[in-house]
Amino acid sequence: MNDIRTLCRAHTGISGWQAELLQNIGDGLGFIADLAQAQASLYAPTRDGKQFLVLAQARSHTMVQPLRLAPVGAFIEAGSEPLVGQTLATGQPLVGLRGGSESPDSLEMHTYGIHDGPDAIAVVSLEVPTGQLQERGNACLVDTARMILQNSRSALDLKVYRALSPRDGVLIADSYDRIIYANAAAQHIFRVLGVGSLLGARLDAPELCRHITRETVTPDRPTEKEIEAGGLVLLRRDLPILAGGRLLRRVVVVEDVTALRQKEKELSVQEAIIREIHHRVKNNLQTIASLLRMQARRSNETAVKDALAESVNRIQGIAALHQLLSRQGTQPVNLHDLAAEILDLLAASALPPEFRLERRFTGDAFLLPPSRCTSLALVVNELLLNAIEHAFSGRDHGCIGLDIRVGEDETTLTLSDDGVGLPEGFTPAKAKSLGLHIVQTMVEDDLGGRITCTGEHGTRVEIALPKREESL
Repeated sequence: MNDIRTLCRAHTGISGWQAELLQNIGDGLGFIADLAQAQASLYAPTRDGKQFLVLAQARSHTMVQPLRLAPVGAFIEAGSEPLVGQTLATGQPLVGLRGGSESPDSLEMHTYGIHDGPDAIAVVSLEVPTGQLQERGNACLVDTARMILQNSRSALDLKVYRALSPRDGVLIADSYDRIIYANAAAQHIFRVLGVGSLLGARLDAPELCRHITRETVTPDRPTEKEIEAGGLVLLRRDLPILAGGRLLRRVVVVEDVTALRQKEKELSVQEAIIREIHHRVKNNLQTIASLLRMQARRSNETAVKDALAESVNRIQGIAALHQLLSRQGTQPVNLHDLAAEILDLLAASALPPEFRLERRFTGDAFLLPPSRCTSLALVVNELLLNAIEHAFSGRDHGCIGLDIRVGEDETTLTLSDDGVGLPEGFTPAKAKSLGLHIVQTMVEDDLGGRITCTGEHGTRVEIALPKREESL
C-alpha cells in the first residue's frame, strides 16, 4: 500500500505537515466512501501543476459502483478532471456529471477542497450514481461525509471509523441530536425493538431506549458501547462531528452482533469442555501410570520391571501433552513448550536429584494443532528418554537440545545431547529398542517424515517433516 506522505514527498510540493493531514484523510477514506455510498478519491497536484496524483481511493462496501478508479499512485492529466481542477483553484465545493447525461453509468461527482489556510492543497471527490441522492433522500450522506472531511485535522481512529457493511444500521442526527437519516438496516433493527418511526426522534428518546437492559463501555473505546436490548446484542458507535467544540452532526452506527456473541459463547463453552476433557484424560493416564508402578514393585523379574517402567514413561509423555492441552484448549501447541513439559517429567523420575541437566532449546516456533500432537509427543518422549537413560552414564551433568527450523517445504527438528554418542554403524532400522522402533514408525508412517541419527560427538537425531504436517 502506498504511503501518502511518501507520494507527496516524491511528486508534489506539499509540506510535511500538509502531507500528514492528507494521510489522516486517506486513512479514513474507506469509512467516508461507505457512509456516502460513493466511490472516493484523494487528488493532489504535481509540482508542475499539469497533472493530478491519486493519493488514496476507496470503494463503498454498501453498493455496486459502475466506474473503475485510477490506481493509487497514478498520474492523471489535469484537463481530464475539470471539477478537481476548479475546486483546487477556487477552494469551493462543486457538483458535476461524469460520463455524460445519456450514459447509464454516469456518476454525480462531488468535489471538496482540503484546506491548509485559505488555499486548497488537495481535493476529495465523491462519486455516486446519478439521481441516487434525490431518489432515496440520501443527500445528507454526502453532506455528512463532507463535514467529516472538513474536520479531520487529527487522525481518524480506524477502530472506530472502520468499514461499514450493508447490515450495519446508520443513523445521522443534527446538532440537536434529532435523527435526520436512518438507513433500511437501522429501521429494521429498531422495528424489531418495537420502534415504528425514527426520523425526527431524538437519539435519547425514551421510545428508543426503553428496551435496553445492559450497556458496556470499554476504556479503550469510549465512543463504542455494547447494548443488550429486546433479545438483541447491538454494538453502537457514536461518532460526533465537531467544529470548534460545537456539535455539527452525529453519526451513529448500530451493528447487530447477536449471532456473533452467541457463537462466541458457544465456543467458550466448547473450549471449557475440551479443557476439562484433557484434564480428566491426564488424571486417568497418571492413575494408569501409578497402577503400573505398583505392578512393577510386586514383580521379581527385572525384565518385567524394565518393561513396565518404559510403559510408565510413555504414558507420562502423553499425560504431559494433555496437561498442556488442558491449559491451552483448542489453541495450537508450541513444540518447545511440549518438549519442556515432557523433559521436566522424565528428569524428575529418571535422573538422580543431584544431576545437573542443561536445556538448550533454539530455533523457530513450531505450532501444532492439538489433533496432530500425540504422535510427535511420543517421538519427543522416546528420544528424550533415550538421552536421559543412556547418554550420561557415569556423569553428574549433561546437556539436551532441541533446535527447530521451519523452512518453505519442510520443518527440521534436531534433538541432541553431549553424551557418549552412538555405536559405529548404528541406524534406527537395525536397533533392537522398542522405543526407537516406535520413533521410526511414528515419523515415517504417521508424520510422513524422515529420520537420521549421528553420534560422533554425542547423539544427534534429525527429523524432517513435510510442510503439510504444519497446517493448522
